[in-house]
Amino acid sequence: MSKIGQKHIEVPSAVNVSINQKNVIVKGLEGELTIVLPDKLEAIRQENNLIIKRDGEDKKTKSIHGLYRQLVSNAVTGVQKLWEKRLKVVGTGFSVKLDKEDLVFKVGYSHLVVYKKVPGIKFKVEGNNIAVVLGSDKQLVGEVAYQIKILKKPDVYKGKGIQYEGEKLRIKPGKKAKAAGAPA
Repeated sequence: MSKIGQKHIEVPSAVNVSINQKNVIVKGLEGELTIVLPDKLEAIRQENNLIIKRDGEDKKTKSIHGLYRQLVSNAVTGVQKLWEKRLKVVGTGFSVKLDKEDLVFKVGYSHLVVYKKVPGIKFKVEGNNIAVVLGSDKQLVGEVAYQIKILKKPDVYKGKGIQYEGEKLRIKPGKKAKAAGAPA
């Protein structure tokens, strides 16, 4: 049995959840999201709780039960308080700024790199080296943050580039450090 799939999803009073056959529509202050449930799953509303139930005990249904429960839970959380990913631009002369609704990066190329606004996502810049990606859809926030990160992946020798805030990088030793540490 799925342990996560059995948990109830608590729905706050500020969030409105409506169930239309296989569609779970979640509305809140920060937006609206729709999750389409597969055939063997159904959503049931009980007072201020939401339960995802499954019909059948086949392996596929059991495996997706917890997944869809968590997707609905993330939607309820996202329309109440936006999900965020913070990216740090590291390197001498590297910076990020907001131009209208687009992000403009200066990351060591001969040109500026512009990342266009994505529907459902908001950008915020703190200082000149931290970009914040905000949105109600957790998956979309993660995808956009990753696409921004691969504009300039962190260098394995110096760590220069775009990385998630708090990310631990494994920095390789250079030639001199490697040669100095080798026994003669």
